[in-house]
Amino acid sequence: MAYPNQIYINGTVLTFNSEEATASAVAIKEDRIAAVGSTEELLGLAGPATEIIDLQGKTVLPGFYEAHGHFPLSGILEAYSAQLWSPPRGSIRSIPELLTVLQDKAAKLPSDSWVTGFGYDPSKLEENRHPSRYELDQVFPEHPVWITHNSGHMGVANSKALELAGITKDSPDPAIGIIVRDGEGEPTGLIQENENLIQAFIPPLSSEQFTEGIRVANQTYVSQGITSALIAVGIEPEPLVDAHSRGLLDLRLINVPLFQPEHASLQAPYDYGSVKSQGAKLFQDGSIQGYTGWLSNPYHVPFSEDDPLYRGFPMLEREELAQAVFAIHSAGKQVVIHANGDAAIDDVLYAIGEAQRRRPRPDARHRIEHAQSVREDQLDRIKELGITPSFFNDHVYYFGDAHRDIYLGEDRARRISPLRSALERGIRFSLHNDTPITPPSPLHLVSVAVNRLTASGRELGPEYRITPYQALRAITIDAAWQAFEEKDKGSIEAGKLADLVILADNPLTSDPLELHNIPVLQTIIGGRRVYEQEDIYTGN
Repeated sequence: MAYPNQIYINGTVLTFNSEEATASAVAIKEDRIAAVGSTEELLGLAGPATEIIDLQGKTVLPGFYEAHGHFPLSGILEAYSAQLWSPPRGSIRSIPELLTVLQDKAAKLPSDSWVTGFGYDPSKLEENRHPSRYELDQVFPEHPVWITHNSGHMGVANSKALELAGITKDSPDPAIGIIVRDGEGEPTGLIQENENLIQAFIPPLSSEQFTEGIRVANQTYVSQGITSALIAVGIEPEPLVDAHSRGLLDLRLINVPLFQPEHASLQAPYDYGSVKSQGAKLFQDGSIQGYTGWLSNPYHVPFSEDDPLYRGFPMLEREELAQAVFAIHSAGKQVVIHANGDAAIDDVLYAIGEAQRRRPRPDARHRIEHAQSVREDQLDRIKELGITPSFFNDHVYYFGDAHRDIYLGEDRARRISPLRSALERGIRFSLHNDTPITPPSPLHLVSVAVNRLTASGRELGPEYRITPYQALRAITIDAAWQAFEEKDKGSIEAGKLADLVILADNPLTSDPLELHNIPVLQTIIGGRRVYEQEDIYTGN
C-alpha cells in the first residue's frame, strides 16, 4: 500500500474547489495531494513512516500565484542596485536624499563602474520632478549613472551615461519612446518608454551574479507563500533551470516571451518542469504614474504646461497592434497585452475582437495586463470576448493618492481596478504585484481588494471592494485558470500538485484591516517545505 508521506491534521483547509468546501486535513504523497478530508478520515491513511503535522487550528490554502511580475528582478535589484523608494515603501523624500543613497552605493564600486538605482517617484519628492542629468553629474562626474522610475517604464541618465550611449542634442527621437529635451533641445537625461537606449550599454551581470539574484528573489517570494509566478517579459530559461537543479530556485515559473514579429508565431513552446513558456507579450502603452499611459481624456495635471491636452501615447498604431495580435492568436497562443490607460484598452479590445472575428477561438483566455483605468463599457466587451484581466490592484494603495491628486483626478482614480464591476459581469481575473514595482505580497493584494485604502489611509472607490474569499480566488484558482494551469494548481484537491501555504490565521474570519499582516508560517511546493517559520507546529 502506498502510504502518504505527510498528513496535515487539525487545521482549517480552504480548498477553493468547485464546491467551496473546507476540510481539516490534507495528505501528501510525493509531489501530489493524496487526499483531503477530516482529521479522522486521513489519519486512517497513515503508514508507519508517515509524518503527521498537527496544525493546531492553523489555516491551509493553495499556494499563492503571482499572476504578473518580473522574477528575478527584485532579487537582482536588492543585490546590485540602490533602492530609491519613497514612502510608504522607502524613506527618500528629496533629490538630495536620493543622491546620498546613490553615493553610498557608488562608494562600494570601482570608479568607472555604472551606478544604478530603482524606484524613485517624482510625485513624492519635495521637488515634485525627476532628477536631471546635471544633478547626477554634480555627484558622479566619472561614474555613468542610470536610475529607474518606480513604474519601470523610464529613467534618468547622467551625462557620462548619455555619452556612452551616443545620445546628444542631434540624436533623433526613437520610433517608440521619448528622449526628453530642455528648451535648447539638449537631453535632460529623462528617457521614457525606451530604457534600452541606455540599458544596452550597462555591462550584463555575470552568471554568478544573476544566479545570486535568483536565489535572493526566490527566498522573498516563498516567504510570502508564493509557489508559482508568471514572468511577464520572459527571460532566457537556462539560468532558471540551472538554479532549480542546484536547489536555489523553488518556484514554478511561466515565461511569457516578448512578441517578435519575425518569429513569434513559429516559436516553439518549451517545458522544463520548473520553467515553461506560454503565449506572447505585447505593450500598448506605458505607466499612468509615469505619464505614458494612453488615456482617452487628458491627464488631470498636465505633463507639460505647453500641452494641457496631453493623453500619453500608444506603443503601436491600432492596425499594427491588430496584426500582431492576429499573428499570436492564429498560432493558437495566448495573447498577453499590457494596457493601463482606457484608450490603450480600446485598442486592445479592437485587436482581439478582430482576431476572433477573422478566426474564432473558444476559450482563448487572452489577457489584458494591469487594466488600471478600464471603463464599464469596456468590461462589457471584455466579457463578450472572453478576455481575462490581471489587475494590478496594489496601485490603489501605493499610487492611489497620486492618481487622485495628479494623474487621473477624483472620478477616474476611484475607478482604478474596478474588481466588483468585473465580478458582477462574471469576468474571471487575477491580481498581481508586478514585482519589483510593488513588493511580492499576495496577502497585501487581498487587503487592498477588500479595503480599497490608499497609503494615506483614505478610501478610494469603496464601491469596488470585494470579499476576502473573492480576492483569495484571484491569487489562487482564478490565477491558475488564467494561465491554463487549473488542472494542477490553484485548489486543494486530490491529484493536484502539493503546492500549499499555511497561515497563522484564517483570512476569511480575520479583521479585514489586518489581512496583510497575517504571518505565513510555511510554504510547500511539490510536498517539500521550502519556507518555514520556527513556530510552525509539527510532531508525530
